[in-house]
Amino acid sequence: MAWLSSWESFVKVVESGSMAAAARRLDCTRAQISKQIGELESAFGVRLFDRSTRKLSLTPSGEIFHQHALRALEAIHSTEVAVKNRGDAPRGVLRISASITFGRMYIAPLLPKIVADYPELTCELVLTDELVDLVADNIDLALRLTKAPPEDAVARKLVHMKRVICGTPAYFAAHGEPKTPQELADHSCFSFQLADGNHAWKLIDGNNEEISVKVESKFRFNNVDCILDAALAGHGIAMLPTYLCGPELARGALTTVLDDFELVSSHGRYLYACYTPNRVRVPKVRVFLAELENLFTPAPPWEIQARANFS
Repeated sequence: MAWLSSWESFVKVVESGSMAAAARRLDCTRAQISKQIGELESAFGVRLFDRSTRKLSLTPSGEIFHQHALRALEAIHSTEVAVKNRGDAPRGVLRISASITFGRMYIAPLLPKIVADYPELTCELVLTDELVDLVADNIDLALRLTKAPPEDAVARKLVHMKRVICGTPAYFAAHGEPKTPQELADHSCFSFQLADGNHAWKLIDGNNEEISVKVESKFRFNNVDCILDAALAGHGIAMLPTYLCGPELARGALTTVLDDFELVSSHGRYLYACYTPNRVRVPKVRVFLAELENLFTPAPPWEIQARANFS
């Protein structure tokens, strides 16, 4: 199927908006992408892209081809999955995607047991804080903390990801504890660096009303481990998920404030397991979902640990 690569490149150009962006995602050169598109246009005898503007846009023929290419590639992908996962025993390669910190702490430790239970199975854990493409990146299951699960995928809600506002006892002794959300503005508050530059923390009070407070700090991060380290060093206040800061809270290195308020995260409240519909009955996905259910039932491990420490 020599044509398959060209069709995949065409779809990736449409998704990315440019040949250069598609080349970066496919780990090849822009010239290779351009050559493949040119070969497709020569084969069909039509122009697939309108190149008269700065941004590529599909021609009417390109629109038609795009729809058929999507269906064809999905059919090929489904066939490949079905053939490689024949029978009921989990086998082959299971590719899982998770965020860097959560995946390192809670998903990586699951893999030795899974491969021990299913000798014909190999697990690959892809750790990234970027959004992955389930099809293009050949991901069997992605763990995503999101407000809006992808509409073209199955999304199983796994667990509520609680967040707290916390700092060191020494920091609060020196700078005082904020008693109201508005007082957060008087502190150095560490935010997850967002692309839109929004540094407001949102909290919901007992009347279910949302309060938005603009917070500031002299340094920001796009990694929760760095945020935790900054809080532990006494540089300010952090909003952190309890799966990460739970052990520090349990040993008293951090303490929480504004516990009567629910925190609103831009990433959403729940962790989802996301996978394409053609993987619903694939044995390797089913067994991994079962392991996740065991991990989070009756409560996630960080909550069980916290209860044990305070009992």
